[in-house]
Amino acid sequence: MVVAGMDLGAKAIKVVILSEKGVSAKVKLFPDLDMAQSARKALEEALVQSGTELHELKRIVATGTGRSAAPGKPALVTEPLADAKGIIALLPLTRTVIDVGAEEGRGVKITPQGEVVDFAVNEKCAAGSGAFMESMARSLELKIEDFGEISLKATQAVPMNAQCTVFAESEVVSLIHANTPKSDISRAVHDATASRIAAMTRRVGIEKEVALIGGVAYNPGFVEALKRTLSLETLLIPDHPDFIGALGAALIAYEQAVN
Repeated sequence: MVVAGMDLGAKAIKVVILSEKGVSAKVKLFPDLDMAQSARKALEEALVQSGTELHELKRIVATGTGRSAAPGKPALVTEPLADAKGIIALLPLTRTVIDVGAEEGRGVKITPQGEVVDFAVNEKCAAGSGAFMESMARSLELKIEDFGEISLKATQAVPMNAQCTVFAESEVVSLIHANTPKSDISRAVHDATASRIAAMTRRVGIEKEVALIGGVAYNPGFVEALKRTLSLETLLIPDHPDFIGALGAALIAYEQAVN
């Protein structure tokens, strides 16, 4: 039996093909303006990669902000539920999931069975998201990959109070004019973002172990900033953290198909 899980996020579409033998394909595609067409293309690429025909799919489950554009009349599930199902399958000790993507962040408290106890979502403009950090990286004329790395070389903690991208950019410019090193500015941005994400997650209650997923989990500067903010020695980070939502959707699809 073969099923598909799809996570249609603001920046990327992720697809996981799953069977009783495990994951047979993972595809990530950056959509164009036509989300539905991009979703079909991503699913088709995943099917080719797994050697599966469309008619062989027993079920499709979709999650993410664009989930209604998924092809094939799929079942739809919320992002917190998909996150919980995906992370508990890979890191079963997890009790708190922090998911930071391009446009928003969320904190989810889960049970040992991968059920959602409570969740909170960051909705303050772009603050607390990957887009916010990408905007700040552009202000410093840095690639986003370098932006995270350079923050690890900071020698001092510089406060940053702006919670709006526009005002934060002005704050970054002021720091540049004050000859503040780029590494220190980068750390300030990461610390500010981590602070907002931590405050959001504390609303649902933080229980160990804590896992970080989403595209921002690839950013070492944010990982260190979040560990500092939460006073944690370690954060659980799975392989391919941006695919956890799609994996969770696929696992839900498999459960539904079996039952």
